[in-house]
Amino acid sequence: MNTSVESQVRYLQRPEGRVSYTVEGHGPLVVAVPGMGDLRSSFRELVPPLVAAGYRVAVTDLRAHGDSDTTFHEFGDVATARDLIALLEELGEPAIVLGNSMGAAAATWAAAERPDLIAGLVFYGPLLRDPALGRTTTGLIHLLYRVLFARPWGASAWAGYYRSTLNRGRKAPWLAEHVAAIRAKLSEPGRLASFRRLTLQLTHSVVEPRVPQVQADILAFVGELDPDYRDLPAEIEWMRSHGIEVVQVPESGHYPHAQRPDITVPATLAFLGARHGADGETWASRA
Repeated sequence: MNTSVESQVRYLQRPEGRVSYTVEGHGPLVVAVPGMGDLRSSFRELVPPLVAAGYRVAVTDLRAHGDSDTTFHEFGDVATARDLIALLEELGEPAIVLGNSMGAAAATWAAAERPDLIAGLVFYGPLLRDPALGRTTTGLIHLLYRVLFARPWGASAWAGYYRSTLNRGRKAPWLAEHVAAIRAKLSEPGRLASFRRLTLQLTHSVVEPRVPQVQADILAFVGELDPDYRDLPAEIEWMRSHGIEVVQVPESGHYPHAQRPDITVPATLAFLGARHGADGETWASRA
């Protein structure tokens, strides 16, 4: 394990608590945001190649996830987007942002809100709008969340769903280790209650109207087996209608960056490489 000062955990102070993150490497800034119920280590296939290619890579945890504090009461896409904006301001330069799942949604909101801070977006299994569900169905889902993610079985229930359903297709060789780490983190005091609060607060309806406002280029990888897409062709068509470049990833569920790094890593590096500034040390301006 890399124990250099740069890769040690840092903390961003926010009004309700601290958000954890790490920084490695030197060069143009790349910031990665994981999805709900995940850890920043889900980007382990991307970080070493990005650092080796000459990028400064920051990876953040979500509120109450990983090493972040459990003192937060507000969760969701907008809260995460505001944390991302604060982190970019803390790191002192614009970035290309990588986002998985709700991390992609938060990055979209942040890019629409602060285009000066985000030079490009790369998404893995992005959820940029809510599925078309009736009020009754939504209520039943929230009731299910209350039951599934309660003690004492909540951490194991999420870990099992993450491993078997969300990771349909190819499995990362380190998946069992990663799932064990997720389960262990959720078993810590306060984390499962915070996670359940997030599931009840989360809505992507606040992000959908912001998608057309994003000025940055967007590359999105979608797993062909992702259970979160009720109608994959329709979702791809909708994303492309907003100028998003979409790459379908075979044998992948909700985590194409972890499940198919053979596809996502080189394509991500190509996207970043095409957007260097003239000095090679910053991102090219769209002005």
